[in-house]
Amino acid sequence: MTDHASCSTALSDPKIAIIGGGLTGLLSATLLERASNQSSSSSNTPQITIFEKSRSVGRLATRYRSDSKTDKNWQWSFGAQFFTAKTTDFQQFIAPWLDTGLLQPWCAEVVELTPASDNEQSPNIQSKEQWDAVHARYISTPKMTSWGRELAAALKHTTIVFKTRVAPLTQYLHRQNPQQSQNQTFNQNSKQTELFDETGASLGWFDWVVCTAPNGQAVKLMADSGFAQQDKITKPQMQACYTLMLGWDDVQKLPETLNGQLAPQWDVAYLNSAILDRVFIEHQKPAHDELLPSVTIHARNDWSEAHVDDDIELVKEQLVQAAKQALNWKEDSAPSQIDCHRWRYAATIVNKDTEELGILIDETKQRIVSGDWCAKGNIESCYRMAQQTVKAIMQTQ
Repeated sequence: MTDHASCSTALSDPKIAIIGGGLTGLLSATLLERASNQSSSSSNTPQITIFEKSRSVGRLATRYRSDSKTDKNWQWSFGAQFFTAKTTDFQQFIAPWLDTGLLQPWCAEVVELTPASDNEQSPNIQSKEQWDAVHARYISTPKMTSWGRELAAALKHTTIVFKTRVAPLTQYLHRQNPQQSQNQTFNQNSKQTELFDETGASLGWFDWVVCTAPNGQAVKLMADSGFAQQDKITKPQMQACYTLMLGWDDVQKLPETLNGQLAPQWDVAYLNSAILDRVFIEHQKPAHDELLPSVTIHARNDWSEAHVDDDIELVKEQLVQAAKQALNWKEDSAPSQIDCHRWRYAATIVNKDTEELGILIDETKQRIVSGDWCAKGNIESCYRMAQQTVKAIMQTQ
C-alpha cells in the first residue's frame, strides 16, 4: 500500500511510525504486533506504518541478472552475506523459517588468500576453517531478500509505504492534531508527531516515531526535533563498503583460483589485501545450484571509507584490478559480468571496551532512534534493538 491516507486509524489504537524498512524496522513491527497479540487490552492493537524510501524492504540485498541465451541467473548478495544467531531468543525467533527452508545454515569452507605478487605465478591459498552447524552462519534462500519480504508479508496491522522519504522532524509549538478533541490537554497533544514527506505533504500524526535509519541519516532527521538524546546519535562510528559483483558464463571459464584446481574447493576467502576484504562464491551456497558462476567481493571498510566520495567508476576500476590479482584470471577466464555498489553506511566500528549504546529514547516526545549500529552492527543486533523498542513502547500502553 502506498496511499498516505491509509495512515488514518482509530484514535484508541496507538499509531506508530517506523522510518526505514530495513530489518530493524521490519523486526520492530513484527515484535510489536506479537506483543499486542499477547496483551489482554483490546485497545493495544498498534496501527503501524513503515516509511521506506526505496522500492523494497530488508537489508539483505540481492542483485541478479539473467542470461538471454540460457535464461539462467547470476545472483549476488551484495549486502550482508550471512548472519549468526548467538542468543536463545533469536535462535527461537528464526526457527520457523529454518523449518521451512527459507533460512538455511551455510557450512562454508573458508580459506585465507594472499594475492600473487609480481614474483609469484599464483595466489597463496591456505585452509582457514569450516563453518559448522554448531556455530552456524545463516543465509536466506533463494535470495537474501526473501526473508525480509516474508517478514513484511506476515505483518497484519502494518502498512508499508514505499518510495517515500520522510522529511526531517521539526518542533511545532502548540500545533494541534485536528483529529483530537479540543478538550485534550496540550501535554497529550505534544506527544503526537506529525510527519511530512520531502514534498511537504503530511504523512499523518503518530503517537510514537521510531527512526531506524543509519546514524548518519538519523542525525539529520532528528536534528531540529528537540530529540533529547541527539548528541548520542553520532557516538557510534560507521564505515562504508564497496561491493564488487563478478559473473562468468560457464563454470569451465572460471579462473583456476575459483575452480578448485589450485587448492581444495572453497566457498569464502579472507584476503590479505590493502583493498579487498573477503570473497564469497555465490553459486556454491545452499539452494544456489542453478545459478551461473557468481562471485561477490567486499572491499575493506577502511579503504572504502577513505574512497567513499570518489567517482564510483574509478573505484570500480581499482577493485577490478585488485580482484584480477587476487583471483589470477587471464584473458580467457575474465568475468563477463562486472558491477559495483557503494554502501555509505555499512559497518559499525565495535569497541570491545565500550558498552553498547542501545536504542535512544525521548520519552517526553515518544520518539526512538534505533538500528543495528546501536549495538554490534550485525543482523542479530537488529533483532535485539527491535526487542528494546517494543519494551519501551509497550511499557507506556
